[in-house]
Parts: sequence; C-alpha cells; structure tokens
Amino acid sequence: MSPSLPHPLLSHTERFARLTERLAEWQDLWRPLPFQHRRPPWGEAWPGLETALLRLSDASAARLQDTPFRESPLADWLPVAELARLVDLPELAGDACELPVAWAAHVGGRKWSQIEAFLPRVGASPDERLVEWCAGKGHLSRALAQRLDAEVTALEWQATLCREGQRLADRQGATVHMAEQDVLAPGAGRWLSSDTRVAALHACGDLHGRLIELAAEHGSSVTLAPCCYQRTTDAHYRPLSRQGRELAAASGLILTREDLAMAVQETVTAPRHVRRRREQANAWRLGFDLLQREVRGIDAYLPVPSLAYGRLPDSFAEFCHWAAERKGLGLPAGIDWPAFESAGERRRVEVTRMELVRHLFRRPLEVWLVLDRTLRLEEAGFSVELGTFCERELTPRNLLLRACRPCAREA
Repeated sequence: MSPSLPHPLLSHTERFARLTERLAEWQDLWRPLPFQHRRPPWGEAWPGLETALLRLSDASAARLQDTPFRESPLADWLPVAELARLVDLPELAGDACELPVAWAAHVGGRKWSQIEAFLPRVGASPDERLVEWCAGKGHLSRALAQRLDAEVTALEWQATLCREGQRLADRQGATVHMAEQDVLAPGAGRWLSSDTRVAALHACGDLHGRLIELAAEHGSSVTLAPCCYQRTTDAHYRPLSRQGRELAAASGLILTREDLAMAVQETVTAPRHVRRRREQANAWRLGFDLLQREVRGIDAYLPVPSLAYGRLPDSFAEFCHWAAERKGLGLPAGIDWPAFESAGERRRVEVTRMELVRHLFRRPLEVWLVLDRTLRLEEAGFSVELGTFCERELTPRNLLLRACRPCAREA
C-alpha cells in the first residue's frame, strides 16, 4: 500500500475549517435523501446537474459510487477537486508486522485482516498499560498481548462475550483480562490514566465519543478507528471540540442523526448476487412508495421498516402486502403489480444517479467528524496524528487517530 502524500501546510484546524465551509455551503444538495422525493429538491435550481446525472450510463454511475473524486462529470457544478484534496490523508506509519496464522483462529477473515493492518499502528510504548475499548471477544486484545508480550485489559459489557473471550485468551496463552464494563456507565474512567494506551478498532458512535472525553479527562493515549457516528442518543450532533461548535454555529451547519449515517454508507464491493438482491430490494421499496402515494392520495414518502435481503418475499406483490401491513395500509384489489414493479426499477435507476451527489460529500463528512474528535483531543493538550491504516477495499472505515499527551508522558 503506497502512502498518500501528506499536506504539510494544511493543519488539522485548517482542514477542518475548510471542510466546515464546504459542507455548510453545499448542504442543500447533499442533505436531501433522493429516495424520499420524486425529484430532488435542488432539481429546479440545478437542472444541468440533474440532467447530467440522468444521462450517466450504468457503468459510469457504478464507477462514481466507488471513486466519486476520479474523473467526475460533476466537477462542472460541484467542488470535486477541492473535496478530493481535503479528504486526502496520509497513511499512518507502522512497524513491520507479520502475525502468525495461528493467532487468527476464531476470527473472521476480513476482521483479522483489519486487525493485521491496525495492530502495527497502535503506537504503544513499553511503559504504557494497554486497554481495548469495546472489545467483543477480545480478538484485538489477544493479538496485542501476544505481539507486544504485554498484559491487555479488554473492556466489554456483554458477559457472554467476556467469558468466550477469556476462554480464547487462555487457550492461546495470551495475557488478556476480559473485564465486564459498560463504557457508558459511571466509573468507566477508572480503567484510564496517564500511563494507559486505549485501542479501539471500529468502536461506534457514543461509545468512542465517551472514550474521547474520558481520555481527555485522564490523559490516556488513544489509538482509535471510529465507526457508526449515527449510533448516538442525540437527535442532533453536538461537536465534541470547541472549534467544531463555533465553526458549525457560524456556518449554519446543523447535523441530524440521519445526516451522520451518510458518513458510513460506503461499502466494499459485494458479490454480484448480493448486489443484485440489494438492487431488487431497493426497487421494490421504491415501487411500493409509488403505490402508497397513489393509495393514500398523499404525495409524500412513507417510511417502511428494514427487511434483510435474505428475508425478502418471493414476489413484489408479497413485499407490498408485507409493507402495507406494517404501516396499517389497506391495498385495493386490481393493482397492476407489473406496472408498479417496473416503475420502481426506473426509480431505482434515477435514485442511484441522484445519490452520487451525496456520495461526493460522504467522505468529507466522515473526515470532518474524525477531525472534530482530533481537535477535541488537541484542545485537551494531546498531540494527534490522523490518517489511514488500510486501503478502503479492506474497510471503508479506514481512518485512524493516534493521540498522546506529551506533558503526561514527561511527568
């Protein structure tokens, strides 16, 4: 993996300020959810952009979903080049690491590959006590303990996972202590101190937010790959950093929990049959949306509960009856099912293209959120590195912040 060129003249503060400006400036385009509207709310103001999107071939639309900044036809309307520069972060350095195959026992293949990429970038010092945050079965903890020949405390709130994790650690001879701990509960900070390094690989929402605040309070070093920012109890996002709160207020950038979900909607390429099933599910949902608007006589989107792709009914008609039942909606007899199913597929093609505008701002929003966490720690006196720890093909959630408080290390 060749590292990206860093931007030595662009500090975290400067990058964050520019991203705040761009996200606020263009929020009328990236905020609306295309599947909720027959036509994007910005369509009349940007007819050329809408037309250009609708003219894209399936191949071009698929390519832009995966690489929104490369050779984008949207550059005639949107700040593609600037956004590409603002999200171009360096690969964080790590020591050479080839882990024994035996350590991967009982760990999923993709998860283990992420641990292999994350582990050499933890940056732990010999004098630091190691803690894993939201450890699950402690897969990362076991690898840390064995590679560094150190004791690791793994915090996990589910007792069953703690028992299973301890059993795996004991079997492998890893010096791991699985500790049953709800990290959101009072007293979770007792595991942190100025000589502690906390590692968290894909800790979600409020869970990693809590880690940031406790680390700032106790002076603990942190290596964090955050994830799922929308998993929070707050309906509206309150920036963690003082700069974030000030810049967001000044620019009028107000993010809802639903907005935060956009930052993690990128997925790695799935097998063709999985993608096709996903496309079918989306087309059926859009076909039902057209149907319910006609049946209710209300031209407005009606949210329908999620249904796993593997549990989809056998036909579009069965899906519509399932969705209507969930919403307490009676369907009349004589519905032209093939017509609505075909209309749903046409809507899927259109929505896929309209969503490319949101895709362009997806990574900028994610980088903005991680920069907010970075600045929170910098404001607390930490020295923070921010970059990537693996290629997006392994996981799109490949951002990593590595922080330590110099004054605490010197004390």
